[in-house]
Amino acid sequence: MTANKNYTNPALTTASFIIIIAGVMYAQTLITQLLLALFIGIICIQHIRWLQSKKVPKGAAIALVLLFITTLFLFFGGLIGKSLSSFSNDAPLYANNLRQIRNSLFDMLNARGFSLSSGVLAQQLDPGKIMGLTATFLGRLGGFMGNAFTIFFLVLFLLLEADGVVIKISAVVLDKESTQGYIEKMVGSIRHYLSIKTLTSLLTGLLIWVALLVVGVDYAILWALMAFLLNYIPNIGSILAALPALLFSLVQLGVGGAVWTMIVFLVVNVVVGNVVEPKVMGKGLGLSTFVIFFALIFWGFVLGTIGMFLSVPLTMIIKIILNNNPTTRSIAVFLGTEQEAKALLDEQN
Repeated sequence: MTANKNYTNPALTTASFIIIIAGVMYAQTLITQLLLALFIGIICIQHIRWLQSKKVPKGAAIALVLLFITTLFLFFGGLIGKSLSSFSNDAPLYANNLRQIRNSLFDMLNARGFSLSSGVLAQQLDPGKIMGLTATFLGRLGGFMGNAFTIFFLVLFLLLEADGVVIKISAVVLDKESTQGYIEKMVGSIRHYLSIKTLTSLLTGLLIWVALLVVGVDYAILWALMAFLLNYIPNIGSILAALPALLFSLVQLGVGGAVWTMIVFLVVNVVVGNVVEPKVMGKGLGLSTFVIFFALIFWGFVLGTIGMFLSVPLTMIIKIILNNNPTTRSIAVFLGTEQEAKALLDEQN
C-alpha cells in the first residue's frame, strides 16, 4: 500500500513543535536580542527611507537614526540609574512613612473590634519588604539596557544589508511578485503596529508624568517612563505600570495620594487605550482578544519579559504566514477577529 505523501502525523507534528519551543527557550537570550534588533530595524527603515527621499546619503541616514536611538537609550538608562540612586538614599524616610501607615492601620482595626496581632500586621506591611519590591521592580527595568551593545550592532548590520536581503529573497523564490507583496504586507503590519503603539505609549507616559507632578508624587518622570515602556505589553501592561506608582504614592503621600494616583492611571489608560488608540490604529490588529491574551502568556513563557513586549507583533507574523498558505489558512481564521470570519463567509457565499 502506498502511503499518502500529504498525510501528516499529528503526534510527530506535536513532538516537533515541542522540540522547537524547547530549543527557543534554551536559546532565549540570543533569540530575544535578535528579535529586538529585527523589530527596531523595521521601525528604523521607514525613517531611513524618508531621509533618503530628502537626498540624505544612505550611510548618513543610518548614522542619524542610530544616533537618535542611542541617545534615547543613554537618556533612559541615566534616568533609571539616577532615580534608583535617589530612591536608595530616601528609602529610610519612605520606610518611616510606611511604618506610620502600618501603625495607624493597626490602631484603626483594633478600634473597630478586629483582633489582629501587631506582629502579623508588621510582617505583612514590613517596610523593608515593600520598599525592596519596588526597588527590584525598578532594577529589572534597568536590565532592559543590559544587552544594548549587542543589539546596537545587530541593528546596524541589519540596516546596512536591508536592501540586500530583498534581492537575495527575490533570487531564490519563483513567484517574485507574490513573495515581495507578502513580505511588504508583513513588514508593513509590524511597522504600523509598533509605530502607533510607540506614539500612544508616549502620549500615555507624557499625560501620567504631568498628572503625577500635579498630584505631587516624587520621581514622576520615572513612573511615566515605566508607563511608556509597559504600555507595549497588551492587557496587563498598564496594570503592572500602575502598581509600583500606587505603592510609592501610598508611602509618600498616604491614602489620599494613592487614590489620586489610581485615578490618574485609570483615566489616562481608559482614554488612550479605549478612545485614542482604536482611532489611530485604524483597521486594528486583526487578532481576537483571546488570542492577544493567550499570546501574551505563551510568548512570556517562551521568551520571558521581552516575549511579553513582542507578543502581538510575533503573533501577527504567524497569522500572516498561516494565512498565506492554503493548508493553514483555517488556523489564521481562528486567530483573527469575528469580523474577518464574517467577511470570509460573505466571500464564500
